[in-house]
Amino acid sequence: MKDREIMGGFRTINPATEETIKEYQYMTKKEASKAVEDCHHAFLDWKTKSVDARASIIKKIGEVLMERREEFAKLMTQEMGKVVKHGFQEIKLCAGICEYTATTGIKELEDEERELPNGDKGMITYSPVGVIYGIQPWNFPCYQAVRYAIASLAAGNGVLLKHAECCTGSALLLQEIMEQAGLPKNLFKVLLINNDQSNEVIANTYVRGVTFTGSLGSGKIIAQEAAKHAKKTVLELGSNDAYIVLEDADIAMAAETCVQGRIYNNGEVCIAAKRFVVVESVYEEFKEKFIAGMNEVEYGDPTNRDTAMGPLARKDLREKLHDQVTKSVDKGAEILLGGKMPNAKGFFYPATILGNVQPGQPAYEEEFFGPVASLIKAKDQEDAMRIANDSRFGLGGGIFSENIEKAVELAKNHFDTGMVFINSASDNQPNMPFGGVKDSGYGREHGGFGIKEFVNVKSIMPIK
Repeated sequence: MKDREIMGGFRTINPATEETIKEYQYMTKKEASKAVEDCHHAFLDWKTKSVDARASIIKKIGEVLMERREEFAKLMTQEMGKVVKHGFQEIKLCAGICEYTATTGIKELEDEERELPNGDKGMITYSPVGVIYGIQPWNFPCYQAVRYAIASLAAGNGVLLKHAECCTGSALLLQEIMEQAGLPKNLFKVLLINNDQSNEVIANTYVRGVTFTGSLGSGKIIAQEAAKHAKKTVLELGSNDAYIVLEDADIAMAAETCVQGRIYNNGEVCIAAKRFVVVESVYEEFKEKFIAGMNEVEYGDPTNRDTAMGPLARKDLREKLHDQVTKSVDKGAEILLGGKMPNAKGFFYPATILGNVQPGQPAYEEEFFGPVASLIKAKDQEDAMRIANDSRFGLGGGIFSENIEKAVELAKNHFDTGMVFINSASDNQPNMPFGGVKDSGYGREHGGFGIKEFVNVKSIMPIK
């Protein structure tokens, strides 16, 4: 972006104050190539370490993260505008990922024996493959990197990170923390590179896999680049998650939960509640409570622990969000709350609700990455599920109903998403898989699944 560009590099900008934080220079082609090579050489030693030795360091990474959580949380707030209390929650989640991976997830790498038809036995091993390259967004500066890096490191791989430019300081702090915890130097390496250099990294012989979180358009380009070199990818490409409110739901609880699900992390969450599909019989009751709840949400100084919502991470992101709102209204949507661009310093945007949301509007078709909710009326349960699945995305979704058995049946057999949350807002748990279907991407992280995404599943037989 032009407001961030400098000669040969870029600057980071505080989205609450619009002031420059720091300037960085891109690596030269030679420096980037050497960083990849250094990571590969570090991997050659790391892969020989025992699983227990790796786990010990990964556990320590989580401990150091907690020791430096205040520093990290404040930096994330400064770089991308999340309210500081959400930064503390993010660090705690990352520490939990380290703990889970080091104690439980690592067990996924244990050798397996299987009986062969002739009476012999075969062995299956899960071997590291090499350097894994991650391209990550800005909305969770620590978590997005930790989510793939810890699993890859546990598997015995090396890790490269191209983070979003606006949270470069967070990326470098994470690298420092990992090395402080005892991770060998260069095994986790931050790359300060542009998109053309990124394609060269993908093509590098030492890189054996690529993982990306971000937009569908960018994900397709990255997948195509990796496919040119027959390299595996894992993609998490966002969504416009639908949260269904059925007639037997606790409406007050549902409305309160949906407010938090929409404005958490300033509404900049891939798996956040975005479309609210409410059956006709309880629509007006939910609408009234939802508007009242969203109306109480005020944005402000994200460093204040009492602030509910901070600014969007960048100026262009706010402009895009407002453009989506405007185009939706032009096509028939109704502004029930908010929807006005603030005329003040900082990239703030008010909690907003759009009604009369119909197919063909951005509010129905697209992902809104900010505190804008799409309220949709459904005739009944069947119609609500149809609307929820009427999307090219399929990351997550939610169901509000006091009949848990029914909600589970709908989630299991009818919701076309990778994750479903019952009577709750979206949540990430270290022991549960994370990922989507359709245009939300493919592959899984967390829950022991991510640790096997980039390994060589090797058959050895016969053994006696």
